[in-house]
Amino acid sequence: MKKMKLHTHRLNRSLGGDICIALFLFLFGSFMALPMIYAISTSLKPADELWVYPPRFFAANPTFKNFKDLFSILDDSLIPFSRYVGNTLFVSIVGTGGHVVLSSMCAYAICKFKFRGKNFIFNLVVLSLMFNTTVTAIPNFIIMSKIGWIDSLAALVVPAFGSSLGLYLMKQFVEQMVPDGILEAARIEGANEYRIFFTIVMPMVRPAWLTLIIFSFQGLWNLSDTNYIYREDLKPLNYALHQVLAGGVTRVGASAAATVLMMMVPIILFVFTQSQIVETLATSGMKD
Repeated sequence: MKKMKLHTHRLNRSLGGDICIALFLFLFGSFMALPMIYAISTSLKPADELWVYPPRFFAANPTFKNFKDLFSILDDSLIPFSRYVGNTLFVSIVGTGGHVVLSSMCAYAICKFKFRGKNFIFNLVVLSLMFNTTVTAIPNFIIMSKIGWIDSLAALVVPAFGSSLGLYLMKQFVEQMVPDGILEAARIEGANEYRIFFTIVMPMVRPAWLTLIIFSFQGLWNLSDTNYIYREDLKPLNYALHQVLAGGVTRVGASAAATVLMMMVPIILFVFTQSQIVETLATSGMKD
């Protein structure tokens, strides 16, 4: 008998290939980080460097005066700065938490329960993703006015609960990553649906809802829509910082500092959860 020769192939790349890929990723990542680096650098420039032509990328004499000016302007306003921060934190945290829980529950029901019309409901959700917020602004305002939520933070929090993106994302992951056999075994052991959902389903789709937290929190943190809020003490932080821009050229440095403050919180949140986002993107196209 002739001995069969087994041909093995290296699945890993060569050292040169690894170096080239690492170099490419470094250059591409540096290019993507340039806007953020420039924003931080601009916020540290003194007034005489903000109007230099051609503009300099890095500050020659960095200073924190722009941040001091920003807080001085906010301290002189009628509403305390902490109130704007509190409004934004409340809307961002409560809106994100409700959105994650509600969209996950709906996704679990659509994927793992049989009832009439579930495909029609999901198709409506997918269809709603096509509509821009500008198109639905007037109908939403009429609804908020009819139920008496004008000048109420509920007008910002409750609509965030029912965002279509969360249900669409969670439905795909619950369908792909939660086997029916595990759910049936839990039911046989006597676990109710709430216990199954919180102790089995949610841990299995953890990368998905952590990614959803990033998207939802970032959108609510940057919310400056005042269509429903007219009371100054209920307006979000982004609105207050945009008021700084209304001061003209004398507040260019303060507005640059405001831009950095607004983008730092989502960036910090992303840094702590980036591995989960990568895992979500890596498994989003996998099928059993």
